[in-house]
Amino acid sequence: MAVLSVDLAFRRWADLGVVVLSRAPSRLAPFSVGCEIFPFAPPGIDGAKDRSPVDPEILAGRLNHFCTVRNIRIMMLDGPQAWKSGSNGLKHARVSERQLNTAAKTGLPGMVKPATYRTFAEFCMDVYDALCRRGWRRLETRPQPSLPNLADAARDRILVESYPYAAWKSLGLKPLPAKRRARVSDLAEAYGALRTVVPFTTSFPPNHDQLQAIVGGLPGLALEEQNTAVLRIVGNPPRREHGHWREGFIVLPLPPQKASGVRWLH
Repeated sequence: MAVLSVDLAFRRWADLGVVVLSRAPSRLAPFSVGCEIFPFAPPGIDGAKDRSPVDPEILAGRLNHFCTVRNIRIMMLDGPQAWKSGSNGLKHARVSERQLNTAAKTGLPGMVKPATYRTFAEFCMDVYDALCRRGWRRLETRPQPSLPNLADAARDRILVESYPYAAWKSLGLKPLPAKRRARVSDLAEAYGALRTVVPFTTSFPPNHDQLQAIVGGLPGLALEEQNTAVLRIVGNPPRREHGHWREGFIVLPLPPQKASGVRWLH
């Protein structure tokens, strides 16, 4: 079983962080994870040299094809999947964003805080929608009881929103500084700290975007394995409202040694 995790970016293809996570247990490290790192670019283009903006339709097509070839059914995406519901009781944010105190908020359609976040937010939602047109769907819940559709996640192709900053904190670790401020020493420190909590190996040393994709993608393995003990699920179910997708869950990892059951915040 494997999971694709993507640290989304829209300005340059080279800024995407794309990793495949799979379980690689051993006797000494039963929760060990293998991480394959993939440079991602449009067909026929060297991603390291390309400076063109990312087209959400092309990206969705490539991600979908990659998952089809690799038989991957869980895709973790670091970016907002929907706008806030008009009836969630909050003025400027989705329930998940308020619970995690995210730096940026998606309000009613077209409204974001800060305003500079709008282009990225709309790009992310376009990627989700483009993938849904290809047969994927956002993680939902059962009507009764309020638990994730893990059985469906094991059978269907599911999109799950990640949030690396909160994922670090959920694992009890210091979050990796923002890319523009992160030093090489910060990256090495975060890499080492994460390996002490979740033993993992990588196909080659990850850059900032790829390391964020690794930590954000960890709960995808738990969804694939139907293991709610190492998940923290935040927010309200996604739904259609006045022609737009609203709300949606953010899913975070928990340390394996401290797991004691599914954590749910409303």
